[in-house]
Amino acid sequence: MRSTYSYLCTSNQLISCVNAIKNIAVLGATGSIGRQTLDIISRNPESYRVSVLTAGSRVDELVAAARVHRPRMAVIARHELLPRLRAALEPLGIECASGDEALADCVDADDIDTVVTATVGYSGLLPTVRAIKAGKDIALANKETLVVAGDLINSLLAESSSKIYPVDSEHSAIAQCLLGEDTAKVRRLLITASGGPFRTRSAAEMENATAADALKHPNWRMGAKITVDSATMMNKAFEIIEAHFLFGIAPEKIEAVVHPQSVVHSMVEFTDGAIKAQLGIPDMHLPIAYALGAHTRLENASAPLSLQSLNGLTFEAPDAGRFPCISLAHTALERRGNTACVINAANEIAVEAFLSGRIPFGRIYPIIASTLEKIPFVASPTLDDYIASNTEARAYATSNL
Repeated sequence: MRSTYSYLCTSNQLISCVNAIKNIAVLGATGSIGRQTLDIISRNPESYRVSVLTAGSRVDELVAAARVHRPRMAVIARHELLPRLRAALEPLGIECASGDEALADCVDADDIDTVVTATVGYSGLLPTVRAIKAGKDIALANKETLVVAGDLINSLLAESSSKIYPVDSEHSAIAQCLLGEDTAKVRRLLITASGGPFRTRSAAEMENATAADALKHPNWRMGAKITVDSATMMNKAFEIIEAHFLFGIAPEKIEAVVHPQSVVHSMVEFTDGAIKAQLGIPDMHLPIAYALGAHTRLENASAPLSLQSLNGLTFEAPDAGRFPCISLAHTALERRGNTACVINAANEIAVEAFLSGRIPFGRIYPIIASTLEKIPFVASPTLDDYIASNTEARAYATSNL
């Protein structure tokens, strides 16, 4: 397959920074990635300007960010929050809108150069599709876009001038390791995982773990949903799927490896036996900056890593028995079609139910597995098929809590 990576970076097709200021739309501006993106933009005012900010429900945080960055437009997903947004921002000359359609529409504007998709879950798919059709470059932090509809995204990219630059630290690391390399010489992609808060817990201990337990990530400060995905290792399943579509590497050549220190962000092994790794502190500023820079490096994007302070780097195989969600990556890549879309939808419902205390931690995987068995398989889904599969899977998973 031709990969997303072929549209974003090859050894002789580097995108160089230009003097013109790039206008940025930050989708999910109030989340962890969104806030760090705004920090990077603030540090580089000669290169970037905020044109659009969006949020799901955190209207007060969106207002605060808009007052600082003065975008042309602010969009809130929930319609009932629009009056509060307008009252705060329209006197400043900032256009305001609400709803999923407005979230997708805002990326079409002529003044947008790059769209940062930092929304959570399935919500990133439609704005990313619209951005690709509009020819915008995309700094992709929403892994679910490629998980849900990787084949569709790659087909759209083939007809567009749009380029995707991965923001996930693991995929940014792989992109950096592949720079200047021949992907035909890749033996394996090694995607590192911290192991999450339950790395040393037994299956019995995890069965009834609470949300408070699952949210105690040892290394990273992230949103609640992705932190739970780290606890189940579903995030690694999603990252394996995303890596396949980004880089065009065969699924059997993509592996996860547990690295508790979260210093090595991922590695590439080549056919001559060499392994290249990208190291850094557990912080998202560097991969965000590398994506905004279109794979050129911004000065002082992240604090440097002190090698002398490291006590050691360890690696271990993930335990699929205790973390069965990780096996769903290869299930999805073997079956293709709408399989990953169904997995993602069921996972979002199960994680939300877990975080709200309606199900125990041990119910997350069974809900996903039963939903996957129930929802009809679609071999060659269109965008409408993905939307329908997502709706069906969510309804079934909800009824099966």
